[in-house]
Amino acid sequence: MATFRDTFMPHFKGHPEGWLPAEKDCHWCQIATYKTHGTAYVSIINRVDEVPLQTNFLFIESSEPGEGIILPDPNFFSGCDCRKSGHCKTGRCTCHQDMADPDDVVYETIDGKSYLSEEFLESRDPIYECHSACSCPALKCPNRVVERGRTIPLTIFRTTDGRGWGVKSPNNIKKGQFVDCYIGEIITAEETEIRRQNSDVAAKKDVYLFELDKFKDDASRDESLAETVYIDGEFKSGPSRFINHSCDPNLRIFARVGDHAMKRFHELAFFAIKDIPHDTELTFDYVDGEDKLEQSQRDPSQRKEMTRCLCKSKKCRGYLW
Repeated sequence: MATFRDTFMPHFKGHPEGWLPAEKDCHWCQIATYKTHGTAYVSIINRVDEVPLQTNFLFIESSEPGEGIILPDPNFFSGCDCRKSGHCKTGRCTCHQDMADPDDVVYETIDGKSYLSEEFLESRDPIYECHSACSCPALKCPNRVVERGRTIPLTIFRTTDGRGWGVKSPNNIKKGQFVDCYIGEIITAEETEIRRQNSDVAAKKDVYLFELDKFKDDASRDESLAETVYIDGEFKSGPSRFINHSCDPNLRIFARVGDHAMKRFHELAFFAIKDIPHDTELTFDYVDGEDKLEQSQRDPSQRKEMTRCLCKSKKCRGYLW
């Protein structure tokens, strides 16, 4: 079994032995502050070369609002009044009110653990969860999977085929299991465009930008839903920021909503869409199989501007975008 030194010190060898100072630029010290560190630790290992993680990257535990972003006040959140956790699995729970069918089963409980149902895994539907303003028991409610946070240890590792860093887990991951959320700095559309223009390669910047547009609705009475925001995880994020693309992925991102006032700022939750053996690289489809990509590939004039895919899977489409 790997020791603490085997797991962590290969990357953080800049620290003197036995001394890990809480410095703001130390990646080890940043991830050691995670609430889940004791049970679902994050490790960083490079056994390929001498390249460290970029020094200007900061590990954070949740998304942070950037300039011009004002998040709803949690004091005004409202939740369900379910007293028994079992009620939160059905349409009786008000947290399900915006679902296409409130009686749909979101999570299935197997051996005391909750997994995204087969029906939801095949959909692109948003997940509505109970949250901090709800009356249901926080630790027992079957509808608080993402809210309770990551339960799986993750390893950020250096790939051997030139794709930079990747992510895997020392644990087996079951189909439907929650893995982690993509987090970063929440920024406006205007700031997003500025950052793309300031990037050396706009396509490279796009790898770290996620538009929170699941609930975009120009006709909504809620004016905020007509203006989408973005999450930028390039310089501050969590371990999921290092998950690579694959045209045949084992993860998928689902929009997760707690209080309905947070729809505009919904979370991006990774769930396993197949059983994943331990130490298998975790991947997701950066464009989730968009049809317009295949149309662009058929146009030779557009291929020069497209970014080649390096996933090497049997289903590889050849290009990212």
